[in-house]
Amino acid sequence: MRQYLDLRVHDRVALDEIELYAEMLSAVASAERPLTVAEIDMVLGVRSGEAGRRELTPQD
Repeated sequence: MRQYLDLRVHDRVALDEIELYAEMLSAVASAERPLTVAEIDMVLGVRSGEAGRRELTPQD
């Protein structure tokens, strides 16, 4: 029995990753020099610095 693929269904995570990748490519293309870590974090929408590291550190 052949099953049909519903093309209306999308992988939300994959689409989000593609969007982030496109935003990063756009930022790199418009930059006149290599981006700093802080600039990359800004493009990706993540916080850098000590506050960001604390959020990623497991709490006891």
